[in-house]
Amino acid sequence: MPFGEKRNPPLKKILIVRFSSIGDIVLTTPVLRCLKLQLGAELHFLTKKAYRELLVANPHLDRIWTIERRVSEVLPALRKERFDLVVDLHRNLRSLQLKWHLRRPSVSFQKLNWEKWLMVRFKIDRLPDRHIVDRYLDAVRTYGVQYDGQGLDHFIPPEQEVDLAAALGLHEPFTAFAIGAAHATKRLPADKILAVCRRLPGPVVLLGGPGEQAVGRSVAEQLGDRVHDTCGRLSLQQSASVVR
Repeated sequence: MPFGEKRNPPLKKILIVRFSSIGDIVLTTPVLRCLKLQLGAELHFLTKKAYRELLVANPHLDRIWTIERRVSEVLPALRKERFDLVVDLHRNLRSLQLKWHLRRPSVSFQKLNWEKWLMVRFKIDRLPDRHIVDRYLDAVRTYGVQYDGQGLDHFIPPEQEVDLAAALGLHEPFTAFAIGAAHATKRLPADKILAVCRRLPGPVVLLGGPGEQAVGRSVAEQLGDRVHDTCGRLSLQQSASVVR
């Protein structure tokens, strides 16, 4: 190493923070894999309790921490861990509060809120042509972590595997239609879901959580036996096994 050049200390224990939601947590998985395989560090992940099952089978994680709403629920225990690094992949007020209380070295990614606001409000595109996974990984590149090109990970426990075709008696290819989303502005209205289902060939299986039960039931009733409503009946992992 050249004289005067600083070297990052070895990272033995790392906390990754992403509180929500389903897609965003899945998008963090290349960071988990690259950190574990390239640095060999002990990896902890902090998220909301509702999303824990997305990560329970991930072999790259050593421990998962969850909160209902506030970081104060786990702060005393997290302080005792004495993490070498906190990787903030959410970058909101909650994660800032966490980092302030932990007082450990931390890195975060470029959230580009201003650029996103310009795009949504005025259709002014200042967003870089760069995938969110690459932006997540930028946060840890200073530690020598590089993207391995292996894409996203999602691990499904064997007990969560579902043979839905057999359970529903489907003997031909079917379309799995995920109609749910965390925010109302990201959900298709019921009339649009109906229109899409009418245009799809063959059987259609509707996937969603408890919040989509009423819509799923209504669509299935209007379109008859060709549409199978599973909203609120499958876990996240079971739904993932259906679309895999």
